[in-house]
Amino acid sequence: MPAASAPEGRSGDREAPAGGVYDWYHRGLALLADRHPDAAATLLARAAEAEPGSRSVREALARAQYDAHRYPEAIESFTRLTASDPADDYARFGLGLAASRAGDLTLAAEQLALAVAMRPDLAHYARALREVRARRKRGSA
Repeated sequence: MPAASAPEGRSGDREAPAGGVYDWYHRGLALLADRHPDAAATLLARAAEAEPGSRSVREALARAQYDAHRYPEAIESFTRLTASDPADDYARFGLGLAASRAGDLTLAAEQLALAVAMRPDLAHYARALREVRARRKRGSA
């Protein structure tokens, strides 16, 4: 991850956090680990704005958005990850979970099926796909 730094102080109408993108990323991960996903998502969104090409920042942001129950935002972030790397099984899994929580079971099943096809060795991928398929079946009955 690049160690680019952003100017401190005011940026538009928002106060920039201290440090640079690398610092924001690590503080965001710490907030996420400490179960403060809203704060993590806010800080990581700032890092993603400053470093839009960083996959690690984008992935951490998507995880924070998901944990903060910001499912539409998580869908958008995971979609960006899958668009830039269609073979990213974790991004497809995250996209499937976020879509499931947002109620888009069609998108969820599609993405989880792709994740399972890419990584059939990961039981939690298959379990999530089975759960979404069961919900879809119950909903259509």
